[in-house]
Amino acid sequence: MTNLPLLHSAEVAAAKTAGRPIVALESTIITHGMPYPQNLEVARQVEDDLRGAGVTPATIAVMDGTLHIGLEPHQLEALAQAKSVAKLSRADIAACMATGGTGATTVSATMIAAHLAGISVFATGGIGGVHRGAESSFDVSADLLELAQTPVTVVAAGAKAILDVAKTLEVLETQGVPVITLGQDSFPAFWSAASTFKSPLRMDNPDDIAAAHQMRVDLGLPGGQLVANPIPSQDEIPAAELAPIIATAQADAEQHGIKGKAVTPYLLQRIYELTEGRSLTANIALVRNNARLAGAIAQALSANARIAGK
Repeated sequence: MTNLPLLHSAEVAAAKTAGRPIVALESTIITHGMPYPQNLEVARQVEDDLRGAGVTPATIAVMDGTLHIGLEPHQLEALAQAKSVAKLSRADIAACMATGGTGATTVSATMIAAHLAGISVFATGGIGGVHRGAESSFDVSADLLELAQTPVTVVAAGAKAILDVAKTLEVLETQGVPVITLGQDSFPAFWSAASTFKSPLRMDNPDDIAAAHQMRVDLGLPGGQLVANPIPSQDEIPAAELAPIIATAQADAEQHGIKGKAVTPYLLQRIYELTEGRSLTANIALVRNNARLAGAIAQALSANARIAGK
């Protein structure tokens, strides 16, 4: 750790010293999720949502080989305008840092960085998972294996609806990852509040989720928790409406020979076009909703640590 190029922002460093709750945020939504300046506006909005709830945001990224735990305002703006930024997961974060590169962290890389920095809760949009047709492509996101080994609670609006949700839940079960849905029995489907799949676990408040996180630590269990937070009903695109749109986007991808890492960005862009921008509006709403829940969980963990004298 002494030689690790890791730097806390002034805000995060102060929060750590004071023992205040912190929530990690990924940076791929900034560099790969939407255009400038909307990406900067949303990033600031999510950070301010956390600050308004008394929680410190820690947006994570690699810049010039240094792993930043929290970005200063000028760094956030620079990242929002940067071109050709690498998209980092467990497989390539070390190489990017070793060669002095700049990269935005996905779910898996953000979990690794958060754990290194002693941050227990991370808010994102939706996790990656098992892609449709994975039985022949073997396309399974590293996010699922990261959840099995890195002890961070990840708050997401379920798995992205373009994925094979049934297989994603099966892999999470096989890997021993707790999947907890807030306030409902149905596993949420990203842009839609509900799906046809039953959630493995249900909890109805942040305190119970925080207690479950701490119990896993006390039991010495590896890995984290996936907390599935349904998008608010006023912001969702109902699953029945979305299903044919996703089918059209997937058919278009096959027709154009889109494969591998290009599939997800292609589908998200095509769905954006087919919904006339509603998918992005829903995405922003669910990210903010997830940050608010993550903040409440982080506050509960922080309060419990103070009571325990840790």
